[in-house]
Amino acid sequence: MRLEWREAKRLVVKIGSSLLADAKTGALKTDWLGSLATDVAELKEAGREVIIVSSGAIALGRRVLGLSTGPLKLEEGQAAAAVGQIDLAHAYEEAFKAHGVIAAQVLLTLGDTEERRRYLNARNTIETLLKLGALPVVNENDTVATSEIRYGDNDRLAARVATMISADCVVLLSDVDGLYSAPPQGDTAAQPIEEVGAITPEIEAMAGDTGDELSRGGMVTKIEAAKIAVSAGTHLVITSGRIMNPLKALSDGVRCTWFPAASDPMTARKRWISGALEPRGVVTVDGGAAQALAAGKSLLPAGVVGVEGTFDRGDAVVIRDGDGGVLGQGLIAYAKADAELIVGHKSSEIEKILGYRGRAELIHRDDMALRL
Repeated sequence: MRLEWREAKRLVVKIGSSLLADAKTGALKTDWLGSLATDVAELKEAGREVIIVSSGAIALGRRVLGLSTGPLKLEEGQAAAAVGQIDLAHAYEEAFKAHGVIAAQVLLTLGDTEERRRYLNARNTIETLLKLGALPVVNENDTVATSEIRYGDNDRLAARVATMISADCVVLLSDVDGLYSAPPQGDTAAQPIEEVGAITPEIEAMAGDTGDELSRGGMVTKIEAAKIAVSAGTHLVITSGRIMNPLKALSDGVRCTWFPAASDPMTARKRWISGALEPRGVVTVDGGAAQALAAGKSLLPAGVVGVEGTFDRGDAVVIRDGDGGVLGQGLIAYAKADAELIVGHKSSEIEKILGYRGRAELIHRDDMALRL
C-alpha cells in the first residue's frame, strides 16, 4: 500500500458517468455502486473522511426522458440533468443507507470554487457535513451550467473540491487503470506509468483521449486535474473503476498511476494565502492577540483594534501589530462593514451586534499564513 494512500485522512473520490450508467441502456449499475458504498463505509469506519464527486445526472436523465444517445443540445442536457439529479441522489441515498451512512447532495459549478464568497460557503458546508459524519456527494450543477456542462469537467471539479477542503488525496476512478506511455486502445506496446513525479509536456502528450459517449473527459482532463491537485499539496491517483470494490482494490495494490504532491495541503494552502492573493485591507491587532497568533491561535474580534481598506468576506488582508509590523496575511471571515462593528468585542456578542450568528473568528488559523 502506497504511503500516500495509507496516510491520507481526507479523500475525494471522483466517479465518472460510464462507471455509474450502462453504456447501452443508460441504467444505473446498482451492484457496482453497492460495492463502492461498502468500500467507503469501511474507510469511514477506519476514521477517514470521504467526499464523492459524481458524474451521471445527464446520463441517467436522458434515459428517463428518452433522449437520443448522440450529442445533446444545451437545453436538452440541462433538462436531462434536472431529471437525473433526482435519480442520482436517490441512488446514493439508498446505497449508503444500507451501511448507516447519511449521504448529502452538494451541487456546484466550477464558479463556486473560484468566486471567493461562494467558495467559502461551499467549503463551510462540506466541512460541516464531514463534522456531522455525513458523506458529501458533490455533483456538477448541470441544470445551470453552460460552458461547464461537459462531463469531463468533474475531473477538474474533484481537484478543485480537494484543494478547497485541503484533502490529502484525490482518487479518479477511470475507464482505464492509469496513465500509459500511449493510449492503450490503439497501441499494444503502450506501457503503464506507475508514478509521475512532474507533469511535463511529454507526460501530457501521453494522455491522448480515452473518453467515450458517456464520459467525455478522457485522460486529458485527468492530467489537468492532477496539475490542480498537486500544486495544492494533494496527491492524486488514477485507477480503474471498472471493477467491483475499486477502493479496496486500491488499498490492495491494484495497478494505478500516482501523482504525488511535494508538500501537504495545509502548507500549500498557507503558501497560497501568503503569496498568491492580493490583500484588500489591513487588520491591526493588540499585543495580546499578537501573542495568541504566535502560539497558533485564531484571530478573534476582541483582539483587533482597527481595520482598513475595502474588502469582502473571504478576501485576503494583511495582519499588523500595533507598531505597524507585518505579522502575516489571512482570509477574513467578514466584510469590512461588519468587521468594523465587531472589532474589540467578544465573539459571544457578534450575533447581537450583526443580527446573525457568524463565525467566532475574524480570521481562522487555517486561513492564516504568519511570518514567524
